[in-house]
Amino acid sequence: MPKLEAALVVEQGVRFAVVAVKNHIVNSQYESEKAIRQLTSIFPGYNIVVMGMKSGGQSIYRGRKDIVNFLANVPPNRLPWKSYSVGGV
Repeated sequence: MPKLEAALVVEQGVRFAVVAVKNHIVNSQYESEKAIRQLTSIFPGYNIVVMGMKSGGQSIYRGRKDIVNFLANVPPNRLPWKSYSVGGV
């Protein structure tokens, strides 16, 4: 069964899931939107943000702009990461 690395967060009443994805997904708007649609069924009720890493180790995000802006000021290691087993992804 495939695994996902994700952090489920509630901040100021907003529920969102940050999901680590391969860089080619986060670097493409089309692939990011496709992944976000698929991940919505895995994390219902959460706004989905996908995260990749730049070559220098800096995080890059795609998703709802206010959440992306919030995450720009949060070190990724401060997020509550967990592995999730999923089917069909």
